[in-house]
Amino acid sequence: MEKKDYFKISNKNFSSRLIVGTGKYKNFSECAKAVKASGAEIVTVAVRRVNIVDKKKPLLMDYLNPKKITYLPNTAGCFNSFDALRTLRLAREIGGWKLVKLEILGDKKTLLPDMIETLKSTEVLSKEGFKVMVYCSDDPLMAKRLENAGAVAVMPLAAPIGSGLGILNTVNIKLIKQKIKIPLLIDAGIGQASDATVAMELGCDGVLVNTAIAKSKNPAEMAKAMKFAVIAGRKSYISGRMRKNFFGSASSPKKGII
Repeated sequence: MEKKDYFKISNKNFSSRLIVGTGKYKNFSECAKAVKASGAEIVTVAVRRVNIVDKKKPLLMDYLNPKKITYLPNTAGCFNSFDALRTLRLAREIGGWKLVKLEILGDKKTLLPDMIETLKSTEVLSKEGFKVMVYCSDDPLMAKRLENAGAVAVMPLAAPIGSGLGILNTVNIKLIKQKIKIPLLIDAGIGQASDATVAMELGCDGVLVNTAIAKSKNPAEMAKAMKFAVIAGRKSYISGRMRKNFFGSASSPKKGII
């Protein structure tokens, strides 16, 4: 019997290694269909963009039951430590969430992370009892510092947020994998299913996808493609790929030839 390959984060096991973002969809209904098709058990939610005031407008919770799927509150749209800390403290007060995603941007055009503010905030949040998954640069040294600061997972970008460029620096992703003991997930830059497979074949523990699904022509079908891409990449990685060779190697045996 095949042993279950769980994805463990903050002492909780998940069957799916695909995390889906809930932003950029045409509506909540389309988002819910995509999440269901993806098989994801965790969805990211931008706390600063959640409607908690206007009762006339639809609520995400009406479409994605937080009792059946894990909400991962994030600090999307924050450009400094003060705003990020305030946002996540608010999330804890509203829903009791402690597993959170920290995202502090340093530039409005590239949306690259401000790693000085990010590291500082990770230390504070960890001391306050939060389980912090951190959006970060693909710097192996910084990934280790985040681990030492108490992060429960690092989430380096593959390429700028929403760019769909795929993984631009596979070497750094491999180095991060070698350097840390906590989960490594690709966050940002995935454009198509094959990018997700590559991420998993590099040894990543999971993949976060939002724009590639939400902005596709058929989000539900793309979500399904991402689901199978992550599964395929993971199976490929744990199977152990063949050694690369510069010369040909015959598939048929050399002995016993007629």
